Amino acid sequence: MKERLYLDHAATTPMLPQAREAMAAALEEWANPSSPHGEGRAARAALEDARTRIKAALDWPHELIFTSGASEAIALATSCSKADRTIVSTVEHDAVQRAAADAERLPVDRNGIVDGGKLNWLLAGTDSRALVAIQSVNNETGVAQDLTDLDARIAVGGNFLLADCSQSAGKWPLPDADFVAISAHKLGGSPGIGALLVRDLAELHALGGQEKGYRPGTENLPAAIGFAAAVEAPKGWLGRAEGLRDHLDKAIEQEGGTVVARDADRIPTIASYRMPGVAASAQLIQFDMAGIAVSAGSACSSGSLKPSHVLAAMGWDEKEASEVIRVSFGPDTKRADIYRFIDTWKRLAKEAKSRAA
Repeated sequence: MKERLYLDHAATTPMLPQAREAMAAALEEWANPSSPHGEGRAARAALEDARTRIKAALDWPHELIFTSGASEAIALATSCSKADRTIVSTVEHDAVQRAAADAERLPVDRNGIVDGGKLNWLLAGTDSRALVAIQSVNNETGVAQDLTDLDARIAVGGNFLLADCSQSAGKWPLPDADFVAISAHKLGGSPGIGALLVRDLAELHALGGQEKGYRPGTENLPAAIGFAAAVEAPKGWLGRAEGLRDHLDKAIEQEGGTVVARDADRIPTIASYRMPGVAASAQLIQFDMAGIAVSAGSACSSGSLKPSHVLAAMGWDEKEASEVIRVSFGPDTKRADIYRFIDTWKRLAKEAKSRAA
C-alpha cells in the first residue's frame, strides 16, 4: 500500500520537530507559574520568555494573552471587549458565528471579499462602538482580506477590529488590528494552546485569575514553550507552496473542475475545488480509500454534513457547494504529492463522467 498522503493542514498540521523537542524538555521541569516558590518562579520566567519570543517572532509589540486556542481567543474578545455591538462577516469561522450569534452581518462578494461599502454603512450614523470580526484568511477557501483597508474604515469612530489569523499567523505578517486570534496547532505547535493578541488591554474587561486577570486557569507552560519554538521555525517552504497550489489550480481546471475564488488573493496553503456531479462526501471517501486525507470545508463542521455557510455567502447554490472539497499544504508537501492528488482526481472525475453518460 502507498504511504498515506496528508493534505488537510488547514484543519491541523503535524507538530514541528522543534516544537516537540521544546515541549518534551519543558515537561521535565514542570511547575505552576503562579506559585511563589523557586520552582514556580522558574516556571513563570519560562512562560514570560515564551510569550516574549512569540511576540517577537510575530512582530507584535503589544499584549499577548495565552488561551486554549483560537476559539477561546475569539470568545474572549467578543464577550469581553468594551464595544457596544458586534459585526461579523458572513464567511467567518464557526467559532465566530457561535461566539457572536446575534451580531450584525457583513456580506461578501462572489470571491468572498468583504463589502467595504456595506461596512461603511453599518458603521455610519451611530455613536456606539462596534467590534468588527473579519478573518485575515478564510479557512475554507484561502481567500485573503485587505485588512489594512478595512482597519482604516473600522478605526474611524473608535471601532475595533478582531482579526482571526488562525490560518495566516506565522505565514504572513499580522494586521495592525485591535484583537488578533491565533492557534498553535495551525502552525506546527500543539493542540490546546493559542493566544489573543491585544493592542490595548484597557479595551478589554478583566475576568480575574491568571494572564494579568484576563484569562483564569493555570497556564499550559509546556505547550507555550512548544508554541514559541513552532512560530520561530523557518518558513521558507511557503514559496514552494505557492507554486504547488498554482500547478494544482491549473490541473483541476484542465480536468473540468472549478477553483473556488480563482480571481481572489489567496494564501498559497489552502485551495478549494468543485468536482461537478460528485458529492464532496463521496469524494472524501474515495480520496481516503486512495490514501489521501482532504476535507470538505471547515474541520469543525465537515462532519455535520451541513452546507457550507462560506460558499452560500459567496453565492454558491447548495448543489454546487455540496461538490466542493478543500486541499491544504504543509511544510513537507512535495510536488510528487500534488501529482498523486491530481491522478486520483482525474480517475474520480472520469468515473463520474462514465456514470453520467
